[in-house]
Amino acid sequence: MTDKPQVKPPYPYFSSGPCAKPPGWSLKNLENAVVSRSHRSKIGLERLQELINKSREILQIPDDYHIGIVPASDTGAVEMAMWSMLGQRGVEVYSWENFGHDWSIDVGDQLPLDNKIVQKTDYGVLPDFSNSNPENDIIFTWNGTTAGVRIKNTEWISNDRKGLVICDATSAVFSMHMDWHKLDVVTYSWQKVLGSEAAHGMLILSPRAVERLETYTPPWPIPKIFRLANNQKFAKAIFSGTTINTPSMLSVEDALNSLNWASSIGGIDALVDISENNLKIVSDWVAASDTFEFLAKDPETLSCTSICLVPKDPWFKDLDSDKQSDFMKKVCNELESNEAGYDLNSYKTAPSGIRIWGGSTVTNENVKLVLPWIDWAYDHVKSNYS
Repeated sequence: MTDKPQVKPPYPYFSSGPCAKPPGWSLKNLENAVVSRSHRSKIGLERLQELINKSREILQIPDDYHIGIVPASDTGAVEMAMWSMLGQRGVEVYSWENFGHDWSIDVGDQLPLDNKIVQKTDYGVLPDFSNSNPENDIIFTWNGTTAGVRIKNTEWISNDRKGLVICDATSAVFSMHMDWHKLDVVTYSWQKVLGSEAAHGMLILSPRAVERLETYTPPWPIPKIFRLANNQKFAKAIFSGTTINTPSMLSVEDALNSLNWASSIGGIDALVDISENNLKIVSDWVAASDTFEFLAKDPETLSCTSICLVPKDPWFKDLDSDKQSDFMKKVCNELESNEAGYDLNSYKTAPSGIRIWGGSTVTNENVKLVLPWIDWAYDHVKSNYS
């Protein structure tokens, strides 16, 4: 039986969204928020444009790419792109976890697309990208939030592609380096690696994506909330601080606070280092563990943000799926009741296990200190489980 640890993580928040606030975060950091003012006022627009500019600077987004703040978080940003741009060419969707599966439903069932290919794999395994067709539009997630699996590289994306590449990068940006010139549409939300608030998305468009909007109109109706062009005229104002609907200026201030923190510690390279070190800490622990293994099958695909673990304990594997789910819920409840780790349960449709958010706002110390608590909670629940 594992001894109960004596030291708890000082900030035991490991949710995969909304994620942990940056170190040193306080409500006092929001005192200068533009509240009680219109988001269309001069100061409101300046704040929104500042957020866009700081995002470009930290993420090293090319100068000719457009960055917009859009409604409905990352989900809204992805669907805006799909509903506004798809249909001119064939479409390929690569899906290996829950959110990728959602995009495959849009392509496979919701949009009236004739030429479509959906490649789906089980949790923990990447699909085969080797036969991707550069003539087609391509949709994929850079990092699978619910599977703990990220792409190895972008070598499979052609530099001479004719189609657009649409990438859901919400659990990758700010913790992984993006290969911007291989991507035409990139989406994310503030609530993930920035540790900010939910409901707002970011939509980044390459010049090729803008060209699509200016030369192609889909044959289906597009609601206002998804509309990126009017009569094939690019809605450029969305990408200079104007928003489709009213944003929360408190959330804007919170996102700016996160961006300022990111700059203060050294920008993208420092952010990536924190997250990769979190993965290294967990990897060393897994290598010595008799209880847990990674959900990802290929070590080269291990995510440094959504770090997904499943028990390899034969006793656990002999339980039926309902019992496995019940057992792991009890393990996570034990961690929460001891205030040692919150929101560590795996995603509801993923294999039962533990999911540690290792994004840049989660310090290496917190990850290191939660691991012995996971060992203890597992053994403690197992010793009393029936």
